[in-house]
Amino acid sequence: MKIFCIGRNYALHAKELGNAVPESPVVFMKPPTALLKNNMPFYYPEFSESIEFEGEIVLKICKNGKYIQPKFAPDYYHEITIGIDFTARDLQSKLKEKGLPWELAKAFDNSAVIGDFVSINSLTDKDAIHFDLRKNGDVVQSGNTADVIFQFDALICFVSQYFTLQTGDLIFTGTPAGVGKIAIGETYAGFVEGKKLFECEIK
Repeated sequence: MKIFCIGRNYALHAKELGNAVPESPVVFMKPPTALLKNNMPFYYPEFSESIEFEGEIVLKICKNGKYIQPKFAPDYYHEITIGIDFTARDLQSKLKEKGLPWELAKAFDNSAVIGDFVSINSLTDKDAIHFDLRKNGDVVQSGNTADVIFQFDALICFVSQYFTLQTGDLIFTGTPAGVGKIAIGETYAGFVEGKKLFECEIK
């Protein structure tokens, strides 16, 4: 199982971090050990003083494919959820300054929260999915997939040019503006179209 993540897929988020809006998808990966599911808590790691939340819609790949063409892309994902891409922003900044890879800041243990999956056919409009991330009950990020730079189908096609997609692979599709620091004692919950799909306490 592979975890693909798409960076800077919402223009306002790219701008809030001072990054250029990309001309093609920015792709990085997390290992299976990054997964945090079943509402398990997140334990703040000792190697960072600035872990930030990034709420995202996550696609689950439902069959194997490579070099997938646009007309077939919708056949490769039938379920979605909301997740968090936890990022050690202090480490990421240092790595970016040196032109080094982001893995230490992005792919550490339990850095990929996922919620319960729902059928994409159960949603009113799969191209305009509203989602939000709440901290202690208050909305801290609110997004709509209509605002992405690269739509889901385009991401499927792009990623599959380089990596064979396999059943069970996940694609974190990018975060909207509003990312921020987490703190011990906080609780985060992810919602898609008003339905809570996960809760995660920071310990």
